[in-house]
Amino acid sequence: MRIAFTASERPEAQEGRARMVKRYGETPFEEAEVIVALGGDGFMLECFHDHMALGLPIYGMNRGSVGFLMNDYSEVGLLERIAAAEKAVIHPLRMTATDVEGKTHVALAINEVSLLRQTRQAAKLRISIDGKLRLGELACDGALVSTPAGSTAYNLSAHGPIIPLDARVLALTPISAFRPRRWRGALLAHTAKVTFEILEASKRPVSAVADNIEVRDVLDVHIAEDREVSLHMLFDEGRSLEERVIAEQFSA
Repeated sequence: MRIAFTASERPEAQEGRARMVKRYGETPFEEAEVIVALGGDGFMLECFHDHMALGLPIYGMNRGSVGFLMNDYSEVGLLERIAAAEKAVIHPLRMTATDVEGKTHVALAINEVSLLRQTRQAAKLRISIDGKLRLGELACDGALVSTPAGSTAYNLSAHGPIIPLDARVLALTPISAFRPRRWRGALLAHTAKVTFEILEASKRPVSAVADNIEVRDVLDVHIAEDREVSLHMLFDEGRSLEERVIAEQFSA
């Protein structure tokens, strides 16, 4: 099996990578069959963004903090674990944002696209779904659109719903909504096209963030699932991402 190893900057991740390379050898990314990423969830997302063009499956090993997207770290039996691994296919969100200077920015998000206020004043957002106005004004700290894979991350912290991977829906979740105070968000079909318009943009500036890619001072943001891009995560047998998402709903 031709494996390319990569690791975050954390000392334990770099040490783990060195041990793995010594034990299993190393293949350049362009010639590999699979990428083994050592780090935490944030590094896993970075790895997908950095190597998306290769289309290789990624098997993560936890040498970070949270590790929800990672497998347990062990130097033993790596080839057997990868061969028996269960695959999760993720379709990212495509964000198209226009800033106050008229520039268009495009980025992909595996977890979520977030809109966040930049100053002490609340953001004011107008929300349309598939071209139809659904919420004329949302005063809030921000809002986000999450994939099923990202529903247990920032979305969950913002009190959004956990979504099974095969549900074919997206979560639209407000962040500290002020008005309408009782609005808790919505579940949307995975085919939905979400548009945010920033109201009073000069007075209440807003940034748009696709995973770790930030665009500041945006005027409008369009978000839709990109079905033409498929990302493949590998998980140990019996510990699939689907199982983890279900288990998370019953955790204390």
